[in-house]
Amino acid sequence: MGTSLKAVTGLLRKIKSLRILVVGDVMLDRYVWGDATRISPEAPVPVIDVDRETWTAGGAGNVGLNLAALGAHCTVAGYFGDDDAGEKLTETLHAHGIKTIGMPGTGRTIVKTRVIVQHQQLCRIDRESPPSSYRVTTARAEALLKKAIKACDAVILSDYAKGVLHEDLVARIAALGRAAGKFVALDPKPRRPLKFRDLDLITPNKRESLQLAGIELPPHTPYPAAEVCARLHEIYRTKHLVITLGEDGMLLSEGGRIQKVIPTAAREVFDVSGAGDTSLAALVLALAAGAKLEAAAHFSNAAAGVVVGKLGTATVTPRELLAYVAHES
Repeated sequence: MGTSLKAVTGLLRKIKSLRILVVGDVMLDRYVWGDATRISPEAPVPVIDVDRETWTAGGAGNVGLNLAALGAHCTVAGYFGDDDAGEKLTETLHAHGIKTIGMPGTGRTIVKTRVIVQHQQLCRIDRESPPSSYRVTTARAEALLKKAIKACDAVILSDYAKGVLHEDLVARIAALGRAAGKFVALDPKPRRPLKFRDLDLITPNKRESLQLAGIELPPHTPYPAAEVCARLHEIYRTKHLVITLGEDGMLLSEGGRIQKVIPTAAREVFDVSGAGDTSLAALVLALAAGAKLEAAAHFSNAAAGVVVGKLGTATVTPRELLAYVAHES
């Protein structure tokens, strides 16, 4: 799988001392678990007999959970609504030792409800306010975040295109991070474009990388990896570029040139919910701990390989990761 048990053990040891700030779109992931044995007489839809409900943090909150699960100290900054969902979300993060910074706004806490029947997701129900509700002024956000940026080792900007992250805020956080010598990473969502430049890392997936590069492909056209990497470096001047390719693994690029493509580490894919958050968290932790890009990508790939074998939004612990690497070695 490209990494050794000794290397992973060393990285996990260093990660324990790292402090990471996550800024972005936090949300509550709600799961309704049940069974369906009959069709409704009112419409041709299954009737769900609910067994239980569970909650966890999603979006930028899930990035925080993954950082904490791997042993790092974490603070999550985002919009937490003054409602039951906001309270549950805050409690969930605090229960995992994660500090929170509430950004001002007027909307409801974002809630994504997944209905699970016999270990399969039947549907997802989203509840959120318009993006403008979550937007905060740069000056107010800077006042809230300046101290946290100075105290951390790395900043992760987790964009789910919900409104918390906007161009002015990203630019200011990046400037504060550079001035303080911090590693700054962005997981972008180009469907709501952000202008940014000179970050340490961006982690788009294949489709997002094409959107960021401004490339439209006809159906069944091979992915133009070299052109995408060159174009993204020309536009954004990012130090590290990691493009997640799904079942094809991860593409690593520096200086606009392809460095390597790493095959996926997953043995069994059960549920990809939140796997991108796990991959991002592990990648940033490894780089912040001093690993080279390829070693960090293998570490990240292994972490994601554990999570996709679980049902629902999940995290990976050091013990699980070590067991996974030992099995693959």
